[in-house]
Amino acid sequence: MNRRTLLGALALAPLSRPALAQSWPPRPVRIVVPFAPGSFTDVSARLLANELTGQLGQQTIVENRTGAGGTVGATAVVRAEPDGTTLLLTDNSLAISPGLYRNLPYDPLKDLAQISRIANSPSILLLRPGLGPKTVAELVAYAKSRPGEVTFGSGGQGSSAHLAMELLLNVADIRALHVPFRGVAAAIADVIAGRVDMAIASLASGVRHVTAGTLLGLGVTGEQRSPLLPEVPTFIEAGLPRYDMSYWWGIAAPAATPPDIIARLNREIVQACAQPGLREAFEKQAATAVTSTPEEMARFVEREIGVWREVIARAGVRIE
Repeated sequence: MNRRTLLGALALAPLSRPALAQSWPPRPVRIVVPFAPGSFTDVSARLLANELTGQLGQQTIVENRTGAGGTVGATAVVRAEPDGTTLLLTDNSLAISPGLYRNLPYDPLKDLAQISRIANSPSILLLRPGLGPKTVAELVAYAKSRPGEVTFGSGGQGSSAHLAMELLLNVADIRALHVPFRGVAAAIADVIAGRVDMAIASLASGVRHVTAGTLLGLGVTGEQRSPLLPEVPTFIEAGLPRYDMSYWWGIAAPAATPPDIIARLNREIVQACAQPGLREAFEKQAATAVTSTPEEMARFVEREIGVWREVIARAGVRIE
């Protein structure tokens, strides 16, 4: 092969994977949020997008694609071009959906490439002040004396807030009446108004209401009390050590995204979540920045799917 032929062949050869990763992204990156603006999922996506825009030298935008408990947005990402420029920022709903929907149009483990977790937040049991009980033990006794009469609100049938409460009811061996709403914020509003007795939400959603005194915080998950609500005991302290449900958020891409692009995205996200400004912004929302490798995230999602399949089956929750 002469010199001219060799140079021509090199010019036509595809870029190596390391070169592809270095030249990526070729256009703006889109983070799909499967929930409405205003939720922590949406807030965290915008905070992350701001950091990634600076790091990547390409604009990173957030697109809200709502519906069907997060499955509309997830489906859109599964079907997107697998070049790393369309990402999914989701939460517990990703692991809940496989056990909830009989005809889910995607498999989270096969059709999505997990990239990293980005945040974690404890859950908190919220109670309307006028109900009477002031502790978890008092609430359990109250509910047992009135089986099925105490009401709880959630963000809808099969939502993370609904299933978090179903898990608590099972652990505490009590019964309560589910009142679904279109979003956990609406459920919390009705607990504040006294039309519903209680709800479980992320600490990020409940902390300001407990601080303001409009709701009672009876317990938080985790091994330690939250510094934002040091007066609220953990469920371990409250006598329910088996109850441990945390809210989490993570990033994924279409399954066929090249491994080198997934690795690049993981590095960029880990770097973004290490920035003091982003970490402080998360902390103000009662969440903690938490990252992982793609492999760790995939194993985590697989375990979560198993946990919520069991909760859904035991509670008999179904959505067609």
